[in-house]
Amino acid sequence: MMDLGEADAANELMRLARAIARHNRLYHAEDSPEISDAEYDALVRRNAELEAAYPHLVREDSPSRKVGHEVAASPLSKVTHEVRMMSLDNAFSDEDAAEFVARVRRFLNLPNDAPVAMTAEDKIDGLSCSLRYEAGRLVRAATRGDGQVGEDVTANVATISDIPQILAGEVPDVFEIRGEVFMAKADFVALNARQEAAGDKIFANPRNAAAGSLRQKDAAITASRPLRFLAHGWGAASAVPAESQFAMMQRIAAWGVPVSPLLVRCESLDQMLAHYRSIEHQRADLPYDIDGVVYKVDRLDWQERLGFVAKAPRWGMAHKFPAERAETTLEAIDIQVGRTGKLTPVGRLKPVTVGGVVVQNVTLHNRDEISRLGLRVGDRVVLQRAGDVIPQVVENLTRDDPRAAYAFPDHCPECDSEAVAEEGEVDVRCTGGLICPAQRTERLKHFVSRAALDIEGLGEKTIDKFFALGWLESPADIFRLRARRSAILEREGWKEKSVDNLLAAIEAKRAPDAARLLFGLGIRHVGAVTARDLLKRFTTLPALRSAAEAAHGGDGDALAELASIDGIGPAVIEALGDFFHEPHNVAVWEDLLSEVSPPDYVVETKASAVSGKTVVFTGKLETMSRDEAKAQAERLGAKAAGSVSAKTDLVVAGPGAGSKLKQAAALGIEVIDEAAWAEIVRAAG
Repeated sequence: MMDLGEADAANELMRLARAIARHNRLYHAEDSPEISDAEYDALVRRNAELEAAYPHLVREDSPSRKVGHEVAASPLSKVTHEVRMMSLDNAFSDEDAAEFVARVRRFLNLPNDAPVAMTAEDKIDGLSCSLRYEAGRLVRAATRGDGQVGEDVTANVATISDIPQILAGEVPDVFEIRGEVFMAKADFVALNARQEAAGDKIFANPRNAAAGSLRQKDAAITASRPLRFLAHGWGAASAVPAESQFAMMQRIAAWGVPVSPLLVRCESLDQMLAHYRSIEHQRADLPYDIDGVVYKVDRLDWQERLGFVAKAPRWGMAHKFPAERAETTLEAIDIQVGRTGKLTPVGRLKPVTVGGVVVQNVTLHNRDEISRLGLRVGDRVVLQRAGDVIPQVVENLTRDDPRAAYAFPDHCPECDSEAVAEEGEVDVRCTGGLICPAQRTERLKHFVSRAALDIEGLGEKTIDKFFALGWLESPADIFRLRARRSAILEREGWKEKSVDNLLAAIEAKRAPDAARLLFGLGIRHVGAVTARDLLKRFTTLPALRSAAEAAHGGDGDALAELASIDGIGPAVIEALGDFFHEPHNVAVWEDLLSEVSPPDYVVETKASAVSGKTVVFTGKLETMSRDEAKAQAERLGAKAAGSVSAKTDLVVAGPGAGSKLKQAAALGIEVIDEAAWAEIVRAAG
């Protein structure tokens, strides 16, 4: 991997971000995964490896910064979590687990031989759920969703016998218990037998069955499904009546909420790994599906200090089990065209069961991957499902058979335009642009998607139909649909209420969030997080456009300003410049802004003495690691920079501070010690 060129690494990270986002949507929002957990984990692991090797190429839409997926269209109401429901980073080897423990020691400035107690428990393959108790009584239950917004499943959870409506004993005024809703293996088999006998949907695996059962509009359907629950932690709490993870989980069990019988407290890495082996040995005989073991730092005060990265706590880690494999036949290779014109090959397989899931389709990623594996229709292939959800072809058993190589298309299957790979890229893309129907419709679908403008009622099928009628050519046309109200009413399936609801949803987006609008335009390399970071700096879309055009024209100041934004690298800057250099894109942009008026982009930050300031840490910090200090600065709304400049507002200096301290003195920048910094943190609360 280290021999990979920087351009290739950036392109692969882009492809991984998009692939993982798609599979997150299929898994979390639609309960219809196409690949195994093992394949998914392999994608995530490859992304992590590349980010570690090229940290300056980490994308703002990186899957390492996201949790789950935004809540899809659903009859269930949405719930905003008071405390975000996070995901966990993964370990795939004993060495990864050892590095996790070492990383905790480094962050906390602990000696290498200092004991770090951990809890270890089986990782249930279910649906994350948060149970909010007030005065000991269950008042709300919600799914994780994207970590910030989930679905209200209170009525459905009330049918799960494992979950008490009233907690036993003395409990805090407010306490959110978090865990997994799941279905036991035997119950899953019995449910599928009943579904098949009734001619109803057959579930792929117990996790999908649990998710589909919990997210029912009719609680009576949920009640008919044998769901279970095991707690693994907590969220918002008016008080936490214990000082350790293990003691707190015992307290939750005492309140009447089941926790894993395999939860233990480990005093060392050896004990952690021994428990991992023990659970792995029991895996097949457990009554429910698991895909690994979860480790958590036991001391809650250490958890507080460790805090979180973008999507996961620094104090927790999921040690995943090895992938499962199976053989099958590659029966066809289909080519799909995405909104950016990328031609993605999809393998159609003779159905095979891998890890309890029937797999029929698998992404083949790109032309180079097909060539690397020597794939042809009719080949016998080995599939791997890493972690039990995302499948990938890992071996071609018949590549030496005397048959012609697969010819990857050099023309788009949708519009017959030439398909080429740009210099330094492996992806083959249609050159048809907006004359390609696949790209035009996919861009429109992206524009109205949940993460972009989030227009209710304008789904994929509706966009396809309106596009075919010539009503939708560009994003601005969406806001002109009100002029077609009568014509829409004449279409089959549309009534006055549904048409008016759609038009009202569109009108509600006349003053959209500027970052969502920017993301919705589908500019290459500009994901949702990148769009927000750009707008944090420039506030308005016209200001961003001016900077992008100036940078593209060679303005050094504009280029430097864009490059100074964390996470904005050459690929993003080039993509922005290219976008605004293309007359058609400018026409689409100006046409859209004639229909909508996004307000200035304002970010709410936690009030503190350093909000909006640039802070530099130098010298040896004695009470915390440099990473912890930077994390504190970011939580207080400050930017933690690595070097002192005229833009620096504050320098925090520990013993041994050298040249940076001298620079600060020369520039007249305020310098404080570690104790003064701790007081700023304390004062912010």
